[in-house]
Amino acid sequence: MVSEPNTRISEKALPVWRWSGLLHSAAVIILAIASVVLAFIFEWKLWIPAAAVGAAIVYTYFFAFLLPVIRWKRWRYEVREREIELQRGVFFVKRTLVPMVRVQHVDTVQGPLLRKYGLASITISTAATTHEIPALDMYEADDLRNSISSLARVAEDDV
Repeated sequence: MVSEPNTRISEKALPVWRWSGLLHSAAVIILAIASVVLAFIFEWKLWIPAAAVGAAIVYTYFFAFLLPVIRWKRWRYEVREREIELQRGVFFVKRTLVPMVRVQHVDTVQGPLLRKYGLASITISTAATTHEIPALDMYEADDLRNSISSLARVAEDDV
């Protein structure tokens, strides 16, 4: 039986995911602020803007502070000679095995937030799907990309 993957992604993923969560929550925060302004203009009952602000606080806390920590704790990967195993998920843990013989190409991806923290994600493409290992240190991502590419070439030669 194959053991669970035990390689974690970089801990620097936490601030990236927190900023993403804050940006994701911006619309909810704007709506909460708008409800407070509208409550004063139209003399609404106080519970309406209070509920909107409370919902925005809970929403922002969940997506910007709680979810990134849980996500980081659950994300694991392992690159073996014949396969890549990915484990992710917050409420439902999903484990994926990608056979090396199915790997067509491997890319590193780096957006503005990842670049600021010296991180990159790896995308592994097969004929049917694309898999991602998020938020690795830049040098680790380059080494892993080259390693997976070499292992995929060796796996194709063995077939």
